Amino acid sequence: MKRILLPALLSTAAMPAFAVTEAEVVKTYADIAQAGYGDSLATAKALQTSVDALIAAPSEATLQAAREAWLAARVPYQQTEAFRFGNPVVDDWEGRVNAWPLDEGLIDYVDPGYGQSEENPLSTLNVIATPNFSIGSTEVDATAITPALIKETLHEADGIEANVASGYHAIEFMLWGQDLNGTGPGAGNRPYTDYLVGDGCTGGNCDRRGAYLKAATDLLVADLEEMAGNWAEGGAARAVVTDDPAKGVQAILMGMGSLSYGELAGERIKLGLMLNDPEEEHDCFSDNTHNSHYYDGVGIRNVYLASYTRPDGSTVSGPSLSELVAEKDGALDTELRARLDASVEALGAVKVAAEGGFAYDQMLAPGDKKGEALIMGAVDALVTQTASIERVVRLLGIAGTEFEGSDSLDNPDSVFQ
Repeated sequence: MKRILLPALLSTAAMPAFAVTEAEVVKTYADIAQAGYGDSLATAKALQTSVDALIAAPSEATLQAAREAWLAARVPYQQTEAFRFGNPVVDDWEGRVNAWPLDEGLIDYVDPGYGQSEENPLSTLNVIATPNFSIGSTEVDATAITPALIKETLHEADGIEANVASGYHAIEFMLWGQDLNGTGPGAGNRPYTDYLVGDGCTGGNCDRRGAYLKAATDLLVADLEEMAGNWAEGGAARAVVTDDPAKGVQAILMGMGSLSYGELAGERIKLGLMLNDPEEEHDCFSDNTHNSHYYDGVGIRNVYLASYTRPDGSTVSGPSLSELVAEKDGALDTELRARLDASVEALGAVKVAAEGGFAYDQMLAPGDKKGEALIMGAVDALVTQTASIERVVRLLGIAGTEFEGSDSLDNPDSVFQ
């Protein structure tokens, strides 16, 4: 996997007294992070309320309400992903809430054609139907499905990353079930009767399924409470970037560049197109991938412009990295602003097409030129903006900044080996 290593440059001359300072820039950055994770927590609590209602009284209406709450919760969370890669507090935590893709057979029943993975003996465990099992030589009592069981025993069990048992995507699977439509239109179609305890229960073990969904949702809320606290005044994540503003600026650029290039353009978008595989979609069960990608792009732009629009329409903003760059090289700032707008526009084109009836699944189909053009338009825009982010790193003289790479971009032939 290619790493982009940018050299150190000589420090620039002192700026006039009225110039935006690094300390002001990173304070705004931390304020936006606090707001974004706070909104993620608030929407997760709304999801928790909807999940409780579904479990208490399963119906088409309560299942749909829970799904809509999950979709709403993704909007602020995806915008926080730009705080990854440069912030160790976030990076050490993120896998608990947004890890993907997952071997969903670990959690619940799957289609009979979904065979056990050769690399993952737990890929068809179905813990909902299996209250006692072994992980290696360890016997596990899963009679009670609790947040602790999911967090401490099931998530990444046996050291295998595909054993995703917690977070948004585990909950997504519990609400939608598998999407068995391939590159055709349509999301997962789990019936509400999967939660109907007693007569009418489908899928078996409806009480345990409800317990798993509740435990996973409660755990998501607890994890987001932790991260919202980390960005509050006195929190660990805020302290990392504000105690050393120069490192804070580096964290901003690391998050922008790595999410833009290796993670979003590469692993989340181009790889799925290369493989023509809807299983590589980020929100594959709900067919919400177009929104996930779009709000990632918006989040990258948010941190550069230092402006975040909250779900209630209010804005958190302040001194920005854009202003800091403009003081040193106005043309570069104008270039990066334009390229950020272009990537959001390209991701928006994918979103508009998906919401207009051309599902992201269909865009991935082999030989679909329209879908390929839409997806590669987004990839190309993200790669192009990364080149401008690299130039900003050079302009600011930040040593040792490495952006995440992706084989799909750096070594495409290896993807098929």
